[in-house]
Amino acid sequence: MPAATTIDEIDEPYIRANIITASEYIGQIMSLCLDKRGTLVNQHYLTAERAELVFNLPLGEIVFDFYDKLKSISRGYASFDYHISGYKPAKLVRLDILLNGEMVDALSTLIHFDNAYNFGRRMCEKLKELIPRQQFDIAIQAAIGAKIIARETVKAVRKMLLQNVMVVI
Repeated sequence: MPAATTIDEIDEPYIRANIITASEYIGQIMSLCLDKRGTLVNQHYLTAERAELVFNLPLGEIVFDFYDKLKSISRGYASFDYHISGYKPAKLVRLDILLNGEMVDALSTLIHFDNAYNFGRRMCEKLKELIPRQQFDIAIQAAIGAKIIARETVKAVRKMLLQNVMVVI
């Protein structure tokens, strides 16, 4: 990805999602979609106990775990269908993970600016649990460009020095 100073705007693919569900799950499904940066387009009651919700959502927000969360919220009673609706400008940033000041390309990700701090904090905390302790401290940092937004440290293993005590009788 080029430097942020050379980019005018980043366009993000959007979808139009149709969700049909029982009316008792509408509030939780609306909360899920709004948390995923969605906008409600239409809400239509098909019967007294079934409703169709139409949302515009960023495609990147539904890729990982949206369907699983939708099914668990609705106890399996929601159907989900979507179509690509076009591209819209978005405030996306590249979040880099640094280990001891070195960028790890495999852990870099494009993420919306509003979610970058929380995601970077969670990544640093998870890596702190996963990386084994060494003979030196390991700095784990999340950065947007040159700005560090989160940091954790894997502490060094302490050296255990045993003194030989010789007893002469």
